[in-house]
Amino acid sequence: MLPAELTDPMEEPLVQVQNLKTFYPIKGGLLNRRVGDLKAVNDVSLEIGRSRTFGLVGESGCGKSTFGRSILRLQPVTSGRVI
Repeated sequence: MLPAELTDPMEEPLVQVQNLKTFYPIKGGLLNRRVGDLKAVNDVSLEIGRSRTFGLVGESGCGKSTFGRSILRLQPVTSGRVI
C-alpha cells in the first residue's frame, strides 16, 4: 500500500462490492411456506476504480440485472456490502 500522498486520486475505488448475495425465496406446499432459495447473485466481490470502464457479461438468466439492481439498492440484498 502506498502512502496517501503518492497515490493517484483517480485510481481510488468508485464502487466496492463485498460478498454480495441476493436470494429470492422459493415457496411451495399447502401453506405456501418458504422451501428454499433461488441464488440469483451468490458471493460476488469487485472493485471499480474512478478512471476505469467496467463491463459485466454473461449468459441470459445468470444474474447480471439482479446484480446491477442490487448495487443501485433497487433490489434488497440478502447479505454483503456495497460501498
